[in-house]
This record gives sequence, structure tokens and C-alpha cells, in this order.
Amino acid sequence: MNTDYILIVLGEPYSVFSEIIGKYFRNKKKFKKKIIIIGNQNLLTKQLKKLNCNFPINSISNYKDAEKKKINLINIEFKHKKIFDKISNKSNLYIRNCFKKSLEIIGNKKDKFVLINGPVSKKTFLKKQYSGITEYLSQKTHSTNEVMLIYNNKFSVSPITTHIPIKKVARNISKDKIQNKVIRLNNFYKKVFKKKISIAVLGLNPHCETIDKFSEEEKIIYPAIKYLKNAGIRIFGPFSADTFFIKKNINKYDLVIGMYHDQVLTPMKTIFNFDAINITVGLPFVRISPDHGPNSDMLGKNISDPSSFIYAMKFAENIR
Repeated sequence: MNTDYILIVLGEPYSVFSEIIGKYFRNKKKFKKKIIIIGNQNLLTKQLKKLNCNFPINSISNYKDAEKKKINLINIEFKHKKIFDKISNKSNLYIRNCFKKSLEIIGNKKDKFVLINGPVSKKTFLKKQYSGITEYLSQKTHSTNEVMLIYNNKFSVSPITTHIPIKKVARNISKDKIQNKVIRLNNFYKKVFKKKISIAVLGLNPHCETIDKFSEEEKIIYPAIKYLKNAGIRIFGPFSADTFFIKKNINKYDLVIGMYHDQVLTPMKTIFNFDAINITVGLPFVRISPDHGPNSDMLGKNISDPSSFIYAMKFAENIR
């Protein structure tokens, strides 16, 4: 990989993301890569001024005109009346156009770009057509077997199933799905970090046990682990989720595979707060999202924590 650009899609226009990037860029003077924001310049400028988070913007129409020492922006049309407003479907076309423009820019030059996107509202933008932005971008790039990785350089987690109801989890895990996702993650670590990692896998049932005739641990999870071990991957488990997230295990393993979203994201966020990022593995390019939502309750109040975006930028700038 030899990435030259970081594309930042602003996402939901009425989220705390403008405040968060403002807090970062107003104090940032040097960049390792060319930064290009994709979004509405007029609204962003007004929001930054209101929040006292102003930073100079270099307006461009073509990504090739981006300058390394400046924060560049490609404008996307968005008609608005208020600087801060309630989230609604009036933003949907604008958000789609932001993502569309970023994917057009990336095109077949996938190794040149890292994509960071701001949060969107699943309720108003995705409208149950996609379970999350992870799946939205996977469909738009014709990718398969996308994998969600919540990453911190000390410890990371990945769920086998992502944004689905808990009642559907058991029937959406399989030996092949576990194997494919672990192989993709293992290869990602080798490619990006040049690192052979230790992986722990959690069971589905409490204490990895069940009185049912069918045990997911025995029939699905353990056979997948055995296959992956034989393939040369350093993988262990299944472990009971209720006792796994203690300091000893966090220090021992690089990555934990869970069977469903909250099984691993809840303890991860408890341990690291916003000091982590969401990486989509399996896309043709590296995609990162700060680990926070639109947070409309804090909109315009200038009290948002930019830690996750700072971590995302640090990660993106150091990808080679």
C-alpha cells in the first residue's frame, strides 16, 4: 500500500462531526498526506464559525488539485435554512452524493486513498435497507464478506454478525462465515501492520454451554477454530464471554472475535471509551469511521470529545 490521500466524508450535516473535525484541524498544521473533505462548504463554514472551531479551507473541484499543506474541500450541494437542525430525511440525497463523490474519486486507484466518514443516522438515511454503513459501502463497492473491526493498537474486537436483531444471531453464524472473516482479518493485520496476531474466539451461549440438543460451540465455533489452527493461524477458544474481558486476556490477545455486535463492542467501549476506531476490512480500500454517532443531543454545544477522530486521523496518516 502507498496511500497519498485521506478523504473525509462529512456524513450527516446535523451531527457533532463538524465540531469534532474543527477541534482537530484548527490546531493541526502539518499533514503526512493530502486531506480532502467531501461535503457542503457553506454549512460547514457556518457551523465552525458558530462553534469557534474555524480553520482555513482550500476549495477545489478535482482531487488532483489538493495541496498537502492545506485542508482541501470538494463541495457537495446542500440547501439548508438553519446552521443546526434536527436530523431528517431531507439530508439523504446530500449524504448519498457525498459518498458517491468519494467512491468516484477512489475509482480504480484504491491503494491511494483512505476513506474516513462521519456518522449518519441509520433510522433516517439507511431506512432499514442496510443494517449499517459497513454494509452500505460493501454494496456500493460490490464487495462481499465485509468485516467490522473495532481497532485499538493494544486490543481490538470484531463481531461475526453486525447490526442484526439478537433473535437472528444464532441462525446467522456458520463455520464458513467465521473462517472467512478470521482469514480476512488475519491477512489485514499481516498486510497493514506486518504482524502475526493472537486471536481469541468467544462462544455464543453463556459459559459456552447449552441444554439444547444443538450446541453452536460444538457444531460451529470449535470446528471453525480447529480449521483455522490447521491453516497456521494463531487462534484459541471458544471462551466464555462473561469472564473474558479481564486485564490478563487483554494483554494476551490482539483480537477477539465475538458472535454478535454488543457481545464485543460493549466491553470494548467500556475499556477504551472513544480511543478506538471502526475499520471496515474487505472493501477495495481502507475505510475508517470514528467510533461515535451523530449525537444530536450535543449538537452545537461545543462539548464533544474528538478523541476517536484524532485516533482515526493518526491511523490513516500512518498507513503506508
